[in-house]
Amino acid sequence: MAKAFAAALTPLRLDGEELDEAVFAPYADFLHRGGVDGILALGTTGEGILLHVEERKRAAELFLDGPLDVIVHCGAQTTLATCELAAHAAERGAFGVAVMGPPYFALDDAALLTHFEAAANACAPLPFYVYEFRARAGYSVPPAVVDALRERVSNLAGLKVSNRPWEAVEPYLIEGLDVYVGFEEFVPQGLERGAAGTVSGLASVYPDAVAEILRTGDATRAGELRASLERFPFHAAAKVALASQGVPIREDVRRPLRRLTDAERLELTSWLASS
Repeated sequence: MAKAFAAALTPLRLDGEELDEAVFAPYADFLHRGGVDGILALGTTGEGILLHVEERKRAAELFLDGPLDVIVHCGAQTTLATCELAAHAAERGAFGVAVMGPPYFALDDAALLTHFEAAANACAPLPFYVYEFRARAGYSVPPAVVDALRERVSNLAGLKVSNRPWEAVEPYLIEGLDVYVGFEEFVPQGLERGAAGTVSGLASVYPDAVAEILRTGDATRAGELRASLERFPFHAAAKVALASQGVPIREDVRRPLRRLTDAERLELTSWLASS
């Protein structure tokens, strides 16, 4: 049965410089009530790459205290930090670990394979997922690397694929691996091709709209909601939209991400009031 995971936001305070620990529990309860099956913590939507290793460990623990299965994104700039985070997630009882390739450096297939192998081994036997997101990593993980990783480790469970267009998703629909589609518009096609479900940033704010895709096969409402939020800096806008639904989350984001301008906030809140 297909599953929907929310790529969760990370509650922050003090202008984004500190975790807002009191918000994690009510936020996880909101996602649970919204009908998703689990959480991807500390991914792109969760600002994970901008947080310190100890902050990431603590945020993972707070999500793991909640009612949902949690896949922890452990991708970091170095293999050492990635493995430290992956081992911590395994020790704390996560449902799985996901890792995006390190940004900035141009890594060849051998370097990527060694990196992912080390991360998978650090959390074994916990299920391990390659997080493919070309727009954020700056490159795509070649499918050949995924194939080679499958031969080297026993816990490769699947991938999260957040590419656009659809043609950039298709090569990762690898038989025998659970593939979770990132962008909601592609979820119906993905399910037709055997995808395991979705890990959705939109579900961090509108979990019911994403759960609806799995029930009905219709991504229209989710697409409209995403388009509305993407008119603004997404992380801040998502937190404002979430707060409008009663979750006590602040707009605060970790710099260099930014809050909304007064004009943006007025436009967004007007849309929220009318939607």
